[in-house]
Amino acid sequence: MNHELTIVTTADGSNTIYNAEVGEHYHSRHGALQESLHVFVKSGLQYFLERNDTAEASILEVGFGTGLNFLLTADACNNKQIQLNYTGIEAYPVNAGMMLQTGYQQYIPELLWQQFNDSYANALTEKIKINPTTKLHIAHTKLLDFKSEEQFDIIYFDAFAAIHQPEMWNEEAIGHTVSFLKSGGVFVTYAITGNLKRMLKSMGFKVEKAPGAPGKREMLRAVKL
Repeated sequence: MNHELTIVTTADGSNTIYNAEVGEHYHSRHGALQESLHVFVKSGLQYFLERNDTAEASILEVGFGTGLNFLLTADACNNKQIQLNYTGIEAYPVNAGMMLQTGYQQYIPELLWQQFNDSYANALTEKIKINPTTKLHIAHTKLLDFKSEEQFDIIYFDAFAAIHQPEMWNEEAIGHTVSFLKSGGVFVTYAITGNLKRMLKSMGFKVEKAPGAPGKREMLRAVKL
């Protein structure tokens, strides 16, 4: 599948990947870096940490992709001395060579970038401690085939848009995803639709509209009651 992938520069100067087979970019064309920081780090991680007195956070990401959400999250946690346990689900992992072409080393410390790239291949098969504060596992599987005994504090839902992958946004997929979230846990995604809000409310979530990243007026955040 990787031969269908190309590096594309977004409006804020940061790179993303375009998947020609799906017809979709891995991040917003209005700014990959801005979207990742706003939707996931600020509205997910930071929101959770501000409301919970904790020195650790466990995150499940649906759609690991280029690893940008992970890298920015790991950097934020390292700065705050938060122990991060991060699991990504990715059916079609980006190859290591293309990962190096993203240019994301300019947004994080050089050491973290090296640790990530050194650990990437092994993280696809097992959980790896990439540095003293960060553990990473990338589950090389489709969403509905993902299994885990772990429960997570935060879910980053970063699947391709529903227009391209509707099967990722139906009740079965969302229900399976949120089954791994702890009570009081936070679910965030860049999208917001009436159908998604209704589904999450029916699954026992308090749902709210939050300001969106550049190019989107709103995004969705939900807390499991």
